[in-house]
Amino acid sequence: MFDVEPIIADHKDVIHDVVFDYYGRRMATCSSDQTVKIWDEDEQGKWAVTSSWKAHSGSIWRVSWANPEFGQVIATCSFDRTASVWEEVMGDKVSTPNAPTRRWVRRTTLVDSRTSVTDVEFAPKYLGLLLATASADGIIRIYEAPDIMNLSQWPVQHEIANKLSLSCLSWNTSTYMVTQLLAAGSDESATPTGKVFLFDYSENARKCIKIETVNDITDPVTDVAFAPNAGRTFHMLAVASKDLYIVNIRGVTDATGKSKLDLQTLKFSEHNCPVWRVCWNMLATMLISTGDDGCVRIWRMNYTRQWKCAAVLKAEGSGPTYEPNPTTPTLATTASATAKFYKKGTIGNQVPWH
Repeated sequence: MFDVEPIIADHKDVIHDVVFDYYGRRMATCSSDQTVKIWDEDEQGKWAVTSSWKAHSGSIWRVSWANPEFGQVIATCSFDRTASVWEEVMGDKVSTPNAPTRRWVRRTTLVDSRTSVTDVEFAPKYLGLLLATASADGIIRIYEAPDIMNLSQWPVQHEIANKLSLSCLSWNTSTYMVTQLLAAGSDESATPTGKVFLFDYSENARKCIKIETVNDITDPVTDVAFAPNAGRTFHMLAVASKDLYIVNIRGVTDATGKSKLDLQTLKFSEHNCPVWRVCWNMLATMLISTGDDGCVRIWRMNYTRQWKCAAVLKAEGSGPTYEPNPTTPTLATTASATAKFYKKGTIGNQVPWH
């Protein structure tokens, strides 16, 4: 059973993103009220705001945590056409608990985009301190901090132009098959073409290029998320669109001996409304999605390796939380349905029981 505990966020407008840090003990939220809030969990499991500040001059769409190896660093992106990198620093000591105060300092502002910056995400740790941004002008920009001790310098390493505007992106955290796999989605509604694109770094061209388009998804896409790879021989990409999709990505070899990606798209329509956000747990055994129905749906893979909705969490005041009836048969019914009995013989000269 899942318990829902509401948190009073105290944002003055719509909250667009909620992101946990690497350890799950800190949380960042951003809103159309142009502020970012940092939350910390206490020993009783209660969340409290420890920092809050105005970060942009427009609605803030996304926030992303860097790997803690690089310190307490976040990135934000906004409708004001900029992305910013923030670092938490220690200030002067306060009088009562003799503990240093913490504050967030803007280290740099990335102003290369001429339109709204719709998504921002730090790359996996093994790639270094890289930061990718997606813009409404259809350009993905990948920045790198050459000196992790000086976060004021973020030169552009790659610019990837697309014909469609972009709304979201996601790094693949695994090095299997492709070392720098990046997915991006478009919320363009006028063009009936594929809305999810896969990119990789080409050693021959020495730049990031588009290697695949998921043509099965033609509706506007609002979110994409690669699943953490826990020893699988393929990748999984969750896509939020008119419905929920899971794209399985496998590496195959064609007749000429060249390797390419084979895409298998699974569709789930249980939301019966547009899906807004998707995310995975650490082992990719659970997928969480939210939609216009005001519900959070939790998906798990059953015994036949099919994804099924395991629970539905409803927002406060909209009804109780419930779990769908499990389709997995019990051990008793499975045994009775599959067991067969054969007569092997009779037992003679039985000894009376004493």
